[in-house]
Amino acid sequence: MTMASNVLKNVAFKALVALWVFCGGSALQPASARPLSSTFDSLSKPQQAMVADLERRTFQWFWDSANPSNGLIPDHYPGPSFSSIASVGFGLTAYGIGVERGYITREQAVDRTLATLRFFANAREDDSEDDATGFHGFFYHFLDIRTGKRFARFTELSSVDTTLLLGGVLFAQSYYDRNTAKEKEIRALADAIYRRADWTWMQPRAPLISMGWTPGGKFIDADWKGYDEGMLVYILALGSPTHAITDDGWSAWASTYPKTWGRFQGQTFLNFAPLFGHQFSEAWVDFRGIRDAWSRAHDLDYFENSRRAVYAQRAYAMANPGHWTGYGENVWGLSACNGPGDYTLKIADGSTRTFYGYTARGAGLDYISDDGTIAPMAAGGSIAFAPEVVVPALEAIKERYGDNVYDRYGFVDAFDPSFDANFSPRTGRLVPGKGWFDTLQIGIDQGPIVLMIENWRSGFVWRVMRKNPYIRKGLERAGFTGGWLMERQ
Repeated sequence: MTMASNVLKNVAFKALVALWVFCGGSALQPASARPLSSTFDSLSKPQQAMVADLERRTFQWFWDSANPSNGLIPDHYPGPSFSSIASVGFGLTAYGIGVERGYITREQAVDRTLATLRFFANAREDDSEDDATGFHGFFYHFLDIRTGKRFARFTELSSVDTTLLLGGVLFAQSYYDRNTAKEKEIRALADAIYRRADWTWMQPRAPLISMGWTPGGKFIDADWKGYDEGMLVYILALGSPTHAITDDGWSAWASTYPKTWGRFQGQTFLNFAPLFGHQFSEAWVDFRGIRDAWSRAHDLDYFENSRRAVYAQRAYAMANPGHWTGYGENVWGLSACNGPGDYTLKIADGSTRTFYGYTARGAGLDYISDDGTIAPMAAGGSIAFAPEVVVPALEAIKERYGDNVYDRYGFVDAFDPSFDANFSPRTGRLVPGKGWFDTLQIGIDQGPIVLMIENWRSGFVWRVMRKNPYIRKGLERAGFTGGWLMERQ
């Protein structure tokens, strides 16, 4: 992967968009709460084997790719890469899944988790250009995977990527609950790391929260507003015992929803075009049956909203307005992912097709960005929302494209059956008669797959996070009531 394509990866996160624009099978218990639409046990034996195999392979990506000395996990792998702090958050959570599924021992997970938390707890934080890991309790989006220092001068101190890291940190705090010296240390380090995040400092335009800060450009001139992955940002900011934002933060955030509420492809829901925006917060927080003021007014919870988003994307692929190759009821999924590169190609009928590298592909009322590139994580990370359509999609993609799309770490990040050039793409590889296929996986796309498969199979991650007092406090301060929030912990 070229540096240019890595830089384009910033589009997946609104924080980096703003930066460029303004600054240049197991003993687990069944899931509870509102029942999911179908269960793992209802699948055929081959389907069960397929899902279980995908979960294990995706977990293995995190285990194999991490730097064991400091716990940092790469942005992309196999191959050399800088670290993504969001990947680390997903990885810290995946380790717990690995223990419960028997992929690794608890002691192995404890040691890897301790290495990670010790690194972040002791990392240098200041306003230097290149010698620090973070500042004010927030961390740089990308870090040098060996030294842990800020990777490249385009990298911002990211509020959302720090939030995704903290999702894993708080998971570790609640999961490792035994009375041993190591697990006590995990809990103490996790608490210290979370408490250090100064959410009020990240509010130059309070009550909203900024997308980030850079030593040169200072605060990014854009805030988290409009429905997207920023939900978890506000929940953690409200739950903080040290630097909590004011009560009006969530209502200010939710007041920006109306422009994307409406009907798209037969579904009425709060739109966000790429499916990662529906997955990231819900990978850690169980929104089934709990509602805030907005969801009470619209008579649906956020889980149901995301379910509708999945069905809308599938309907979009079935309609296939762009006439892309391969799209259909079981081959679909648009999200932020890699792509064949920035090309405009002339096709047989004389028209042109434009393709992209890494970008936030999606389809919704907010926007449509579609170059025929499919991200398997769009379906895989949505399995808890709509397993009855996701499992057939994963099955069909794997069967149709075989080893080109599925390898030792599960699905490759993306593929594009419509890309058929007579020259080599800048990333991935071209398979004659099949299209373009990536040759690696990306951490922020692997994460929702493994977390959401486990949430669907057992509710494990959700159940652990329900025990975390900071998550509960953040939800309650945001006005959420009902469901599991009424249960005594």
